[in-house]
Amino acid sequence: MIDLDYLAFLENILTDNRKERFLNVLSNRTKHFTIAVEDVFQMHNTSAVMRSCEVFGIQELNVIEQRYGKKIDKEIAMGAQKWVDINQFDSVTNCISTLKNQGYQIIATTPHENDCLLEDFDITKPSALFFGTERDGLSEEILEKADGFLKIPMVGFTESLNISVSAAIIIQNLTNRLRNSDINWQLSEEEILEKRLAWARNSIKDIKRIEARYYEENPG
Repeated sequence: MIDLDYLAFLENILTDNRKERFLNVLSNRTKHFTIAVEDVFQMHNTSAVMRSCEVFGIQELNVIEQRYGKKIDKEIAMGAQKWVDINQFDSVTNCISTLKNQGYQIIATTPHENDCLLEDFDITKPSALFFGTERDGLSEEILEKADGFLKIPMVGFTESLNISVSAAIIIQNLTNRLRNSDINWQLSEEEILEKRLAWARNSIKDIKRIEARYYEENPG
């Protein structure tokens, strides 16, 4: 449960514009879709995907790092890591099982004989969209365990796009369709409260000192 008194205490430090901005952004946030990236060799691409998640309202990004173990490039992410939840996994198996247990269907973004074009994708089902490495694409494990396949229609000679470009196109398309639908895609009231608290903490300098002062004054 969220400590509403603590939330009010922190939000009282923020400007009214900041608090209003939080509410406006959160009203467009969703967990109906989630994004997963697998062993992306060039870390700036993962950071760019995170940025697309933030810009288009995807709240969670799942990062599988079995081989490279790199950290998010904060310069490329441009602060997105403050507003998007990053779930890190050390194996494909753990990531897929976790997302399936949360009710997501696993969608591999790759050309496949049974693939679905972007404009035909069924947005009604909660989906985890997987993006692979620039060099090797998605692993066999993901392709074998995927519930479906999705691709961007292309009419040129080039057969593939950079992962960050592909992710931006797909995320923008699906979230735009989602917001124009009757699907219950928004965060729950509890999730919104959790994000308000987390974002308030991320926005306040010297939060540890302020937090300590609050609990000193409110020991209960």
